[in-house]
Amino acid sequence: MTIPFSTPPAVAWASGFFSHGPLRCKSTTIADLAGVFASSDAWQKEDPARIVYQVEMLDSLQGEGELYVGVTHLYPGHIGHEFFMTRGHFHARREQGEVYFGLRGEGMLLLQTEQGQARLEKVQPGSVHIISAYTAHRLINTGQTTLSALAVWPAIAGHDYQALKHGFALRLFAKDGGVAVNEVRYG
Repeated sequence: MTIPFSTPPAVAWASGFFSHGPLRCKSTTIADLAGVFASSDAWQKEDPARIVYQVEMLDSLQGEGELYVGVTHLYPGHIGHEFFMTRGHFHARREQGEVYFGLRGEGMLLLQTEQGQARLEKVQPGSVHIISAYTAHRLINTGQTTLSALAVWPAIAGHDYQALKHGFALRLFAKDGGVAVNEVRYG
């Protein structure tokens, strides 16, 4: 009897890149992030084609019970004094959680409940982040090198960006060689 086997895709832990496997890749540019950063004037002065982050995902099965696996590569940079960040989102199916694993670089994971309560977790190589159901999430690169994080989430989760049209309750800015956290109040 011959037992079939295959070699699954692998991630290079030091770089965060998949070594092989069917991949889907997406780049997000400055132009794609209209309204995300605090200073629209600073945002307009940037090269709209500059890539802020890239996501590579394994081409996985879709549907109930399936999982997506992907790596976000968030580049270092600022819009004004605000650090580069991902768009951030709730899941369309709010009851779905997610797990992030820090691979390289340093930054923060901004988490926020539907009631607007926000908190930060430090992302670094080896860190593990459990993103609970009903929680919005955003990566922020506070370092000088690429921040890469591997994520695993349910294929049915979806993304809801509209729920955050006013943004998150916290913003991170570079200040005196460190990080300043500003609370945002709406309404």
